[in-house]
Amino acid sequence: MGRWCGVRRRTGAGGARPPASGRPAGTGAVRPRATAAVRLAAVTVLLATTASLPGGTALAAGAAGAAGAAGAAGAAGGAEGYAFADGAARVEGASDTAGAALLQPGATYRSSLARNDTLYYRLELDADSDTYVSVTAVPGSEGEVTAVDGVRVAVRDADGASCSLGSATFGAAHSPRPVTAWGMREIESGASRCQDAGTYYVAVERVRPEDSPPDDWDLELTTATEPRPRRAGPTEPPGTWDSASPEPLAGQPERRAGGSGFARATAVGQGVWQSDIRPGQTLYYKVPVDWGRQVYASAELGGSDDASGYTTGALRLGLHNPVRGEVDDAAKGYTGRPAAVGLAALPPVAYPNRYASSRQVGALRFAGDYYLVVHLAAQVADDFGDGPFGLTLRVRLRGTAEAGPGYTGEPRPKGVFELSAADRAAAPENGATRDGDAAMRAVAVGGIGTGSLLLAGLAVWTVTARRRAA
Repeated sequence: MGRWCGVRRRTGAGGARPPASGRPAGTGAVRPRATAAVRLAAVTVLLATTASLPGGTALAAGAAGAAGAAGAAGAAGGAEGYAFADGAARVEGASDTAGAALLQPGATYRSSLARNDTLYYRLELDADSDTYVSVTAVPGSEGEVTAVDGVRVAVRDADGASCSLGSATFGAAHSPRPVTAWGMREIESGASRCQDAGTYYVAVERVRPEDSPPDDWDLELTTATEPRPRRAGPTEPPGTWDSASPEPLAGQPERRAGGSGFARATAVGQGVWQSDIRPGQTLYYKVPVDWGRQVYASAELGGSDDASGYTTGALRLGLHNPVRGEVDDAAKGYTGRPAAVGLAALPPVAYPNRYASSRQVGALRFAGDYYLVVHLAAQVADDFGDGPFGLTLRVRLRGTAEAGPGYTGEPRPKGVFELSAADRAAAPENGATRDGDAAMRAVAVGGIGTGSLLLAGLAVWTVTARRRAA
């Protein structure tokens, strides 16, 4: 098969809040902390209820993503604008395999890469599971980058034999942005290399160190393992599929600010989503895609008041699979007039896709969260200003969900190749939006539940306030 490779209230003297309306403190004034706590509880109830509605996963997560993205709204695509995973362990890459630090399956790490370094990390693998490693390189926002520079990832066995080689480059826009490459060790019937249990190594380097910026790049590394399926299935990729590009999804856009990293990606389902983006910024969204489903997406950039100039490859849209491996990407130049870019028509997600010679098809090998990554080139600011610019993302899902292969063990991280019931509710089948009656029933039921919970919360708030006053 082919490889690819907090706002604090001011207080009076001594920290005491000045009495209100001339009353002594404590004689009828409701304590603000208690009141705020109950308010917070009521809001929490509302968000929890919203998340339980069909599509609520995307809504609740989208709200959280919007809050997270707000903190980095004006950040560029460099290190200061990328949100690394919380709790990611720091690990130093070694200059040779002898000192390589161990990467645990299912974990996420942070590291850094100097211009001329080749760094090594170690894996301890069994003889039953496929293993995937992704490396996201985050350059500084001020450095000059070339189109062919980027990051390269190789997985090798203890003898130095190559299991896979992958790379990701910045592209024609020459805009610094996070780029993600992936590598793997696959268990294949009849293969002679990289099939045994034992020690393996991940080598990470820049693609063109001689043309690369002098500053160190931050790295985010992830690992994942995929057990064997319970039953043997086809060892050939699916033959035919609907390869026609669908019409972009129409409808009223909903505001959904993008996240600033894979770990902070904003959850969305099928729909039309709107946000703002600034030159140099990279936004992340995640879409739950089940077995047997096809995902299609396009991105549209609004026009500029100063429609004079041209930026090559200004608007870039990429699709990454659940282990962050790139599936497809596309870019479009910008003249100040509205511009749109769309992904290629892709086959349904299926386990046998891994046997395809096409890199795009091979990457659609498992269900889970797929990531849409949108970047606006920093150079757009030169001709059209700092923005922000309006961004519209259209996401369509087609096909009927199917049963997965069923694994003999638990993938790591747990649940990475499956969808929850809430995820499935957020992604209607057959590429159609929910019918009006179903949507109204969901809103009605959710509204009754939400109203009841809010009334209960307000009742508790009122009782608490009266008790405090007494």
